[in-house]
Amino acid sequence: MKSVLPGPQRIVCLTEETTEWLYLLGQEARIVGISGYTVRPRRARDEKPKVSAFLNAKIDKILALEPDCVLGFSDLQADIAAQLIRAGVQVTVFNQRSVEQIYSVLFQIAAMVGCAQEGQAQLSAMRTRLDAIQANVAALQAAGKRRPKVYFEEWDTPHISAIRWVSELLGVAGGDDIFPELAEKSLGKDRIIADGMSIVARSPDLIFGSWCGKKFRPETVASRPGWQDVPAVRNGQLFEIKSSNILQPGPAALTDGVAQMHSVIQQWMLAYG
Repeated sequence: MKSVLPGPQRIVCLTEETTEWLYLLGQEARIVGISGYTVRPRRARDEKPKVSAFLNAKIDKILALEPDCVLGFSDLQADIAAQLIRAGVQVTVFNQRSVEQIYSVLFQIAAMVGCAQEGQAQLSAMRTRLDAIQANVAALQAAGKRRPKVYFEEWDTPHISAIRWVSELLGVAGGDDIFPELAEKSLGKDRIIADGMSIVARSPDLIFGSWCGKKFRPETVASRPGWQDVPAVRNGQLFEIKSSNILQPGPAALTDGVAQMHSVIQQWMLAYG
């Protein structure tokens, strides 16, 4: 008889990053429900019931699945968590905002399902890849190439700049966030840039857009009044990073998201730096 690893056996994941991580750990059989926004891994959408959005969830459907653990993210899911807790369900809500906090949360989840050693090995591999990216950036700088100034737009109307882990990974990738003072603000409403001309004034060399699941439109950004002389617009350096690759505080941001930003930044440093 196959032994069962310790920890919860019936898990509902209210956000994508915990689903992806459990799949990477080979523990997808424990997942009984997922967020409807989940796209990583793609197969999860076909294999698991969708029981939540981000700000709301189908509480009755979750309870019918008889979970022994529900995993959520951030204060924005506090109301969902409260309803489930009152119904007697074990709920763990993480609130990671920095890269180091992401690592910590992923290790905690791995330990919860009896995969601490495997989880640590995968996290170490992710750190090694980030170190390699930083080494490449350092080599380019040593060769006289400068780092680009980057505006990362998380939403378009109103303009919202990068959350902390995105800003930190942008730095790893070789770019300098033009709004580092806003990155420390955990809530999107506190990262709103009311005056678009203040973005223009900081002259970004590159613009990344990740509009929370809505397709980024470079032509829309380029046509904003007064933006035509922005270096990024003038040189056609506007790029989309899909929100599933960078705005979920989990494995995707530490792998595909940062790698995509670095690829663009490296090309910019070689062409314009």
